[in-house]
Amino acid sequence: MKRLPSLFVSHGAPTFALEPGLIGPQLTALGQVLPRPAAVLIVSPHWMTREPQVMTTARPRTLYDFSGFDSALYDITYPVDGSPKLAARVIEMLRAAGWSAAEERARGLDHGAWVPLTYLYPKADAPVFQISIPAHLDTTSAFEYGRALAPLAGEGVLVVGSGSLTHNLYEYRAEHGRGEAYAAEFAGWIRDAVTSGDHKRLVRALEIAPHARRAHPTSEHYLPLVIAAGAASDMLPATVLDGGIVHGVLSMDAFVFGMQVPQAASENPVARMMS
Repeated sequence: MKRLPSLFVSHGAPTFALEPGLIGPQLTALGQVLPRPAAVLIVSPHWMTREPQVMTTARPRTLYDFSGFDSALYDITYPVDGSPKLAARVIEMLRAAGWSAAEERARGLDHGAWVPLTYLYPKADAPVFQISIPAHLDTTSAFEYGRALAPLAGEGVLVVGSGSLTHNLYEYRAEHGRGEAYAAEFAGWIRDAVTSGDHKRLVRALEIAPHARRAHPTSEHYLPLVIAAGAASDMLPATVLDGGIVHGVLSMDAFVFGMQVPQAASENPVARMMS
């Protein structure tokens, strides 16, 4: 089985499900050129637990874990199968790596999972399960969490970290629609770390990157990026999918770690960026 890359996506606000912007079509094109996964394992900041939990739900429901947004969002469902067998495999892997992982049998997909997946796999034809983010993680342990998942790439599992490259909710709410230069500067610094394969810079970004604490007053939406980087067998080749900045302050970039798209797919817009 061909080894899969790992992926980081910015899921932005829940309205991303209704407003594809720049990144939505690119995620759809990416889903068409990636090797078909046996399952998608997705990590989202909207499921945090004391210790790791792994979803073994056979048919996860769509969770609407938000309020105050367009009512049309509640009409969207993502009717996908889970992957209990692969989820059980992940529990074994995490325990072998020293994590106290447990099964969660009733969990559904939060919006950090189903919103970007509606673009990546719009037919909901790839099984999906989630693992939680342990609440005690910092960026160093987040990278190690991802490393524990790295063997899955050789078993046909696509590991996806879903977060937000910038995530200042106060500014999102107070200055909606206003462009902020700091978000672009922070995003550019992260892009450089990604394309140079520098995981140490990614791990230290919240300490040393320009405007880091303004871009991420709290760390939970940044951690999926570090987890995805850790889950890659090799961060390079790495590709940036330019999602632009929406609502003035939310960078929507996505990153693919560890894959070169075959030349035969060069007509695909994502493949052109990755070749």
